[in-house]
Amino acid sequence: MRRRQLLLLPLHAALAGALGFIAPVATAQSARRADATKLTFNGVDYVYRWAKAGQYEFLPPHDSDLAKWQDMVTINLHESATTGEHLAELAGKVMANYQRAGRVMRTDSRPRTPNRPAEHLIVAVFGNPEFLEAAFARMVLVDGVGVVAVYSHRVYGQGVGPAMTEWLKANGPRAESALMAWDRMPQPAALKRLPPRN
Repeated sequence: MRRRQLLLLPLHAALAGALGFIAPVATAQSARRADATKLTFNGVDYVYRWAKAGQYEFLPPHDSDLAKWQDMVTINLHESATTGEHLAELAGKVMANYQRAGRVMRTDSRPRTPNRPAEHLIVAVFGNPEFLEAAFARMVLVDGVGVVAVYSHRVYGQGVGPAMTEWLKANGPRAESALMAWDRMPQPAALKRLPPRN
């Protein structure tokens, strides 16, 4: 994943308990937008801003600065992940990346059912001297392709651990629930048709 070089900062102690919430189980549906230049997540519209090597980044329409944004949706396609077992391996790799870059706050998995393979969730917080970033990552199969869908939120400034803690308490459960219930992700084929922007 194309994450900025992030250095782990000491996080505010309250972060450790800020994410004790459970996501409701929801079934992903196949009806998705054919136009991948725009998407709606958690009631907010996002537009396509950047792509490279299977990673697609979306920002709200009023926000075009990829160096300094507040909310972002990232979709990573992993075309070699085509089964539940592959998805579990992918979740392990994402977890290792997040552990190297920051602090994993929470993980969860939805068990496999007769209609769908298992899905996985990782919530982490990263930081550097300029900001803290909370990332909610869902690993799911979409049209037979492994997808890591990430919603990220940043708080800028130094000593912003308390502000991030408050944001997580107020918004974390809703963000997680929205991500796990999101059934209108862009189709992988539609994403691959987007013009490159890098």
